[in-house]
Amino acid sequence: MDLHKIEIFCTLVRLRSFSRTAEQLRLSQPTVSGHIKQLEQELGVRLLDRLGRRIVPTDAGEVLYRHGVRLLEERDRARQEIEGLSGKVSGLLAIGGSTIPGAYILPRLIGRFKKLYPEISIRLSIDDTAKITEAVMNGELCIGVVGARVSDPYLATHAFLHDELVIAVPAGHAWANKRTVEVEALKAEPFILREQGSGTLRIMAQHLGAAGLSIDELNVVAVVGSSDAVRQAVKAGLGISILSSRPLDDDVRAGRLATVRLKGVRMERQFSVVLLKARSRSPLCKAFLDFMLKEK
Repeated sequence: MDLHKIEIFCTLVRLRSFSRTAEQLRLSQPTVSGHIKQLEQELGVRLLDRLGRRIVPTDAGEVLYRHGVRLLEERDRARQEIEGLSGKVSGLLAIGGSTIPGAYILPRLIGRFKKLYPEISIRLSIDDTAKITEAVMNGELCIGVVGARVSDPYLATHAFLHDELVIAVPAGHAWANKRTVEVEALKAEPFILREQGSGTLRIMAQHLGAAGLSIDELNVVAVVGSSDAVRQAVKAGLGISILSSRPLDDDVRAGRLATVRLKGVRMERQFSVVLLKARSRSPLCKAFLDFMLKEK
């Protein structure tokens, strides 16, 4: 097996698309298909199942992917260490963030870091806290930044930035001019909830539970998969929600939304940087980790 074929295979498993894999690696789709076929012939097993348009790794494919990711990491680490001897930093940095840090914090840090090291390339994945944590665990991401505290013996965590959750209401809502509302008042309002796996949902549930209100007591009218989608739904008048204050600032200033706090409840959280303990970090990964913890 050569590393080029393994890189094609691992990219295909990650992207689950021949066309996207070909585009990312600047190859033709027939070339990608040919390399996968050669790998399967060399190993004597089927590596991928094609279920309609979906591409799913077989059990053998999962094994190859797991080891392939590590092999490619070692290749990149060797290249970066050799280049580091001459003071050069390059390579690909795969990082991820849950919805809020991924959309509102990491892009700013990445931009500043890229100015310091213009020869690097960065792949930023954005998903909910559970999926970003899982990607760090299985080696797909070097660094993850998530919106809820993660407790796992295999993960190392670093405290990052603080965040506050607030109630978001449409501009014409009866609460729009209030500073605070009682916790019990939430029960009577149509409520838009984040999906399971969301750090925002987990933190919100903890704070409301401590104040004596269960998520089950809310009048949930919709469950939505991103903070931006929740924000749009609140603006459209579907209901109210509890979100990070960060994505709401522009709409609040423009008068499209208003924010309210719960009386006697300060819904704060701290974003966390998560890393796999057993994973040795490349010079590029170490450089970005040091940069982000210093620049926050």
